[in-house]
Amino acid sequence: MAVKIRLARHGAKKAPYYRVVVADSRSPRDGRFIEEVGRYNPCVEPAFVKLDLEKIDTWVKNGAQPTEIVSKLVTKARDEA
Repeated sequence: MAVKIRLARHGAKKAPYYRVVVADSRSPRDGRFIEEVGRYNPCVEPAFVKLDLEKIDTWVKNGAQPTEIVSKLVTKARDEA
């Protein structure tokens, strides 16, 4: 099973917020996921990023692949911490 760490879109039309989730790569974007590991809201100023870096590190050690955007969010969160 290929596991990805990716964004799941929620919120209203033109006002999205995202959950950072660990999911099977074959499941739909907003569908079934294994675990929620963070949240991201780009609509507020400054953008709200809350990630559980310990859980993300654990999943990456176990073979989960973060998407490009999630990788950028993780580096941003590490720089702020």
